[in-house]
Amino acid sequence: MRSRYSAYTLLREDYLLATWHASTRPAQLDLAAEAPSKWLGLQIKRHEQQDEGHAVVEFVARYKVAGRAHRLHEVSRFMREDGRWFYVDGDIQS
Repeated sequence: MRSRYSAYTLLREDYLLATWHASTRPAQLDLAAEAPSKWLGLQIKRHEQQDEGHAVVEFVARYKVAGRAHRLHEVSRFMREDGRWFYVDGDIQS
């Protein structure tokens, strides 16, 4: 999760796509077209390995857009294939 957060802060679409599970991976990302964000930090609230091939990570990422603070609170699902973890999807928390 931390590496994916870092990739978002650096607009590293190649890394994000490479670590996204093929079953849910978008064809492309266009992060540069979105409103510029200033990422402020990542807090991992919990992580739980459900079995050898599945895990969840709950996190809060803080950022600013046009000087206004926002937070993204998500419970993400990951799947392990060939020894590597891939982001599958997530549920936004309120």
